[in-house]
Amino acid sequence: MPLEIVTVPCLRDNYAYLLHGAATGTVGLVDAPEAAAIEAALKGKGWALDLILITHHHGDHIDGVEALRKAHGAKVAGAAADSRRLPPLDIALAEGDTVAVGESVAQVLDVPGHTVGHIAYWFEADRALFSADSLMVMGCGRLFEGTPGQMWESLMKMSALPDDTLLYSGHEYAESNTRFALSVDGGNEALKARAKDIAAMRQMVGATVPARLDLERATNPFLRVRDDDFRASLGLEGLPDAQVFAEIRRRKDSF
Repeated sequence: MPLEIVTVPCLRDNYAYLLHGAATGTVGLVDAPEAAAIEAALKGKGWALDLILITHHHGDHIDGVEALRKAHGAKVAGAAADSRRLPPLDIALAEGDTVAVGESVAQVLDVPGHTVGHIAYWFEADRALFSADSLMVMGCGRLFEGTPGQMWESLMKMSALPDDTLLYSGHEYAESNTRFALSVDGGNEALKARAKDIAAMRQMVGATVPARLDLERATNPFLRVRDDDFRASLGLEGLPDAQVFAEIRRRKDSF
């Protein structure tokens, strides 16, 4: 049976995600920006929490971990390589490892760039990618620790997943990301249509997650680096992919 995924808005613009394996009743959580909002969502569903999956060390993704661990006795999983900056881990993970929520199994992807210890969780059977602040809806995370080359490799790793993959990112940044995308890729008809859809989604339901990966490839400027027309419009023909990515990221940082 597929995972039931519940999006939990937290803080000002964060998302956490509850994962419910119906066959076993197991409940997982991707990131814990704050305990109160997550506890309210658990109570509303009548669920207890079994497992917390951490993507990276920033406080707005882990500040609720200890309160939730204490309340539920939940196990905590995260990147072994970044364990010194994470809450104590019961399950230390690295690229190629798997972790299960009931019958649903996630592959662990090493996706440095936003931080050097960032990981993502790819539930292949459920077509769900929890990418937090690496690949984001219509954007990518700011490079606080990693290099442009690292982030570019991370984005390409995630972009290679199947078209029908649903992207669950860590923040609601789609509107601001779309404004930037239009500033660098304004001739993209798919992007123009998506900008209208995102504006409508924000008015109707608030959240723009999840988003299909094939739509991201067509409209997210950070995934369009290899498109010749896009490069030409920016005057970046003939440069290495990572260098083109770095220039687009620089422009986003100052947008």
